[in-house]
Amino acid sequence: MPLAVEALRRALALEPAYQIAWVAGNGAEAVQACARDLPDVVLMDLLMPVMDGVEATRQIMASTPCAILIVTVDLEQNLRRVFEAMGHGALDVVNTPVLGSGQVEAAAQLLRKIQNIGWLMGPRSRRGRKASEPSRPRGAGQRLVAIGASAGGPASLAQLLRQLPPGFPAAVVLVQHVDEVFAAGMADWLASESHLPVRLAREGEPPQPGTILLAGTNNHLRLLRNGELAYTAEPTSHVYRPSIDVFFDSLVEHWKGEAIGVLLTGMGRDGAEGLKRMRGRGFLTIAQDQASCAVYGMPKAAAAIGAATEILALERIAPRLVEAFG
Repeated sequence: MPLAVEALRRALALEPAYQIAWVAGNGAEAVQACARDLPDVVLMDLLMPVMDGVEATRQIMASTPCAILIVTVDLEQNLRRVFEAMGHGALDVVNTPVLGSGQVEAAAQLLRKIQNIGWLMGPRSRRGRKASEPSRPRGAGQRLVAIGASAGGPASLAQLLRQLPPGFPAAVVLVQHVDEVFAAGMADWLASESHLPVRLAREGEPPQPGTILLAGTNNHLRLLRNGELAYTAEPTSHVYRPSIDVFFDSLVEHWKGEAIGVLLTGMGRDGAEGLKRMRGRGFLTIAQDQASCAVYGMPKAAAAIGAATEILALERIAPRLVEAFG
């Protein structure tokens, strides 16, 4: 819509380093424009004529992948569409900036999201192997599956969780790159796709067998020495929040039982180093393979540094978890 385009222009004008490469009037034009002139970031509306933002995101990520930030004026009404777009590889979502009073404050949220995407992506670039040694069990005690995901994560998480049977005996903790505004809605959506209960992780609670907890704020989720979960602003150096590396590292330091680390589709490399440290402690570590990833970034980074004990297609990950902990 012309008003939305003008609001975005004014917001981006507040940051001189940003330049607008092109404006597309619908999803089909956006797909063609990306093929002609690939930008660093696409600001993608959801409701457009000819082709909506969900389908445009799918086609762009399939043919000319790049960072996509969803912008929409009605987040609650379009929540399912948001998760569908993220399932195809969109990185994040933000409210469309407003014109008039309050436009500077609204623009700040958009600019922060773009800055976070820049940190996540690193320098712009165009875009396995499997270790042979078995994982070592950590002995009797509690069991935990820690899963990290980013771009493409919602759909991948839904597919994985659907395959976990009722009565799965391990606790499951999910760290997905998603703003806290959408975390509760995402937990509800995943709960509708899973045989196990899914809800946001609460401050001060321990992971529970048979329950799936989703990191639910813009702070990092950590496991403390006493076995409880906590949200923390530190370390501030991790711009993308919540950080998968931070949670994986807390497990390496404090988890006393058996654990499995899983790194799913996503841009950047968050989670790769933490997964490697989990492997170094003897935990089973799994990275999603390239063929089944919407965006082969984080798992690729993990594979490159030997962080994954096993590299598996998405449909094989849940059966492997059941095999290990069933």
